[in-house]
Amino acid sequence: MGVHVPGALTGAGHHHRVAEPQQAGAQRLGRLGRRLEQVLHLVLELRAAGLAAGGPALIHIDRGVSLPWTVLLVLSVLTLLPAILLAMTPFVRILIVFSFLRQAIGTTSTPSNQTLVGLALILTYFVMAPVGVVIQKQALVPLEDGKITPWAAVERSAGPMKQFMLHYARESDLGLFVNLAHLPRPKSPGDLPMRVVVPAYLLSELKTGFQIGAVLFLPFLVIDMVVASVTTSIGMMQLPPVVISTPLKILLFVSVNGWGLVVGSLLNSFN
Repeated sequence: MGVHVPGALTGAGHHHRVAEPQQAGAQRLGRLGRRLEQVLHLVLELRAAGLAAGGPALIHIDRGVSLPWTVLLVLSVLTLLPAILLAMTPFVRILIVFSFLRQAIGTTSTPSNQTLVGLALILTYFVMAPVGVVIQKQALVPLEDGKITPWAAVERSAGPMKQFMLHYARESDLGLFVNLAHLPRPKSPGDLPMRVVVPAYLLSELKTGFQIGAVLFLPFLVIDMVVASVTTSIGMMQLPPVVISTPLKILLFVSVNGWGLVVGSLLNSFN
């Protein structure tokens, strides 16, 4: 008795099914290309309409920088934003302290990484808000008014950021990178270039974060040692001490308003 083989399992049916996703992908790429072309035509029409009306162009591609270079600058800044956030703000110190605190309490996954990162971002915004106000007045407002170019705005923004980092960078770390860069001794810290200030500030933040984390570990370490000695002395060898010490550490941390104390100490360290 013959066996009927469905067309989907034959060679032709198989190639047909493989070709369907490829055709769908090609159609999506074609639609995306047509939409990009429509947007480009719209941009050109808006600029032409502004020039024909005798007024300024609706889309400024002069101001000392051409449109392709402006787009490249914006995309580069957006790409480097995570690195800038890590290297030039208090985000590193805050996140390190929170990580040490979670390990000291003994809750390996609570709070979650997303929660700690979100809290670190909010506190970073709180600390950097005054610097952002200065940058807005010195760089962003003149750039919006068309008084300076985007590159000049970047240079003006670097001043407040350098002043903030120099305030918290250790002199030993600055001297280390000055020696590594083979630069002459500056007359003042403000004369140092950003390629020296940024790594020195980041190294200082790492050291400060580890110092605060080590101090946070001490009271919880005492609880672990006391619980371990008590359980050993009464013969509870099969019960892991962490089963008893973890609830005690959480209870102690909550009873003394630990989150408020940690966040307050962190923010006071930037004053």
